Amino acid sequence: MPRKGSRPRRNYVPRIRKNEKIRSREIRVIGPDAKQIGVMSPADALVIAKRVGLDLVEISPSARPPVCRILDFGKYQYEISKKEKESKQKKTSSGKVKEVKFRVRIEEHDFMFKVKHAEEFLGKGNKVKLSLMFRGREMEHKDLGFETIKRAVKELEQIGHQDSDARLSGRMISTMLSPLPEKDRVYRFHKKGEADEGEE
Repeated sequence: MPRKGSRPRRNYVPRIRKNEKIRSREIRVIGPDAKQIGVMSPADALVIAKRVGLDLVEISPSARPPVCRILDFGKYQYEISKKEKESKQKKTSSGKVKEVKFRVRIEEHDFMFKVKHAEEFLGKGNKVKLSLMFRGREMEHKDLGFETIKRAVKELEQIGHQDSDARLSGRMISTMLSPLPEKDRVYRFHKKGEADEGEE
């Protein structure tokens, strides 16, 4: 229980019990090969662990009896921290939609600049909405608008796939791209991993 007036610690992670810190009378033991050894006292399990030069680690304290595994504690901590980091990255990037806007008579330099941005967003795991707004008499050139969006989709097919065909709604054409699985992405304008260096 926190002392009066003390601030609660953020992101508190329960301490993992290992070796002599395991207090239960009986534990279910899993060996280094992931096979179950049986139910025994922590002292007996610790003898087995020390014999093979590994640690006895409590991996499921709420089970009855608690489950402990014989393993390399350093590697175990590394794997937990790696999984937490990956989970945090997925939460950060999932569900975000970035919009890249085009014009009907867009110049080549501007077009490629926007395509590069779209690749960067997809490389970070974001969905990308490609949109094009018609102004005034530009509505007479719907075919040019669809051609521009179609070309942008083609330029990005190595890193993202089109969720559905481009549609005209009011004065805007739009379509959505989702990132390909990380192992399948091919970067044309960024080095691999460069797009993962944080949101702009």
